[in-house]
Amino acid sequence: MKNEKIKVAFPHMGTIYVAWEMALKTVGVEAFIPPYTSKKTLSIGTKNSPEAICLPYKLILGNFIEAIEAGVDYVSMIASPGICRLGEYGRNIEQVLKELGYSTNYVELNLYDGIKGLIDYLIKISGKKNYFQICNAIYLAIRTVFALDELQSFLSYYRAREIKKGASEHAFLRAIQNIRKSTNIKELNSALKQGLKEISKVETDKQRDILHVDLTGEIYIVNDEFSNQNIERELGAMGVQVRRSLSVSSFLKDAIIPKMFKKGETHLERAYRLAKPYLMRDIGGDALECVSDVLYAKERNVDGLIHVCPFTCMPEIMSQNIFPKMREDTNLPILSLIMDEQTGRAGYITRLEAFVDLMRRKKIKSKINPKETNAINAK
Repeated sequence: MKNEKIKVAFPHMGTIYVAWEMALKTVGVEAFIPPYTSKKTLSIGTKNSPEAICLPYKLILGNFIEAIEAGVDYVSMIASPGICRLGEYGRNIEQVLKELGYSTNYVELNLYDGIKGLIDYLIKISGKKNYFQICNAIYLAIRTVFALDELQSFLSYYRAREIKKGASEHAFLRAIQNIRKSTNIKELNSALKQGLKEISKVETDKQRDILHVDLTGEIYIVNDEFSNQNIERELGAMGVQVRRSLSVSSFLKDAIIPKMFKKGETHLERAYRLAKPYLMRDIGGDALECVSDVLYAKERNVDGLIHVCPFTCMPEIMSQNIFPKMREDTNLPILSLIMDEQTGRAGYITRLEAFVDLMRRKKIKSKINPKETNAINAK
C-alpha cells in the first residue's frame, strides 16, 4: 500500500481533529475525519461497550466503528499510564474491534512519552524516517492547538455579548476551515489572524451585564461539544463568558512540550501548589486540577465554576465530594454536572438557568453589601 493512500482516523474531541489532520498531511498521510459525534455515534458505542464504562469510551468506540465502516486503514488512539481508565481504553477497544470482525490496523500514541512518542507514532503511521518532516509536522500540530484555543477564547468573549445570536460561532467555524487549509506556520498564523479579525467584527451589546464562569472537569467532556451538550453555547446565550480551565494547549504544556520551552507556571504545577489544603496527591484523571481550579477561580474573582464529568468517573466523583467544603470556604458558586447517554436536555438547561440566576443574585447582592461580602470572603 502506498503511503499517500493510507487513511488514518482518530476520535473526535472538540476541534482536536484539526491538529491531527495538520500533522498527518505534513507527513504524507491522509487524515480521515469521521462524521462528527452524533446520537448515532453514541448509540453504536453504547451498544458495544461495558455498561459501567464512562461516556468518552463509548463515544470514541463509536467514532472508530463509523470510521472503519467508511474504509480507513488505521484507527489511532491515545494511551496513558496514569491512574485512570484511559490507560485501559486502548486494549479494550482493540479487542472489541477484533470481536466485531474488523481487521483495521490499531495504533496507539502514548501521551507521556512526550516529543519522542509523537516522533515514533508518526514514523509508524507514515513509514518514513524523515526527521525534519516529522518535527515540522509536530511543531505545526502544536501551534495549531494553541491557535484553536486562542480562537475558542475569542469566541467565548464575543458569544456572551453578541447581538445576533450565532454570529460569533459562524465566524469561528469559518476560521476553523481556513486553518485546515494551512500547510505551514506562516499560513497558519495568517489564518489565525484573519479568524480573530472576523470574530471581532461581530456586533456586541457593550451594556450587557456579563458573568464569568470557569469550566473544569474531565478533559474530554470539557472540550467536546457533543458530550457536554454545547454548554458554552448555552451559557453564552445567557450572557456568560466561559473560560476552559482544562484545554488541550494546557495539557500539551504539562505532558508534551519540553520544559525549556515552557513559559510560566503550567496547569499541573499550579494544581500541586493550590490543591494541597484539600487534596495532597494525584488520584487520577483530572481531579487534582479540578480541585485547584476552584481556588484559582476564587483568586481571579470569577462569578462561578462549573464542573462537568462522565458518570462513573471515580477521580471526578472524589473531587465532587471535596467541593462542598471548598464552596463553604470560598463562597464561590459551584455547579457539578454528571454526563452520560441518559442525560436529558430539558433538565440540564434548567439547572444551567438556575445556576446563572444564582450567580446574578449573588453579584447584585455583593454590589449592595460589599462589606458583608468581603467579611464572608475573609473567613
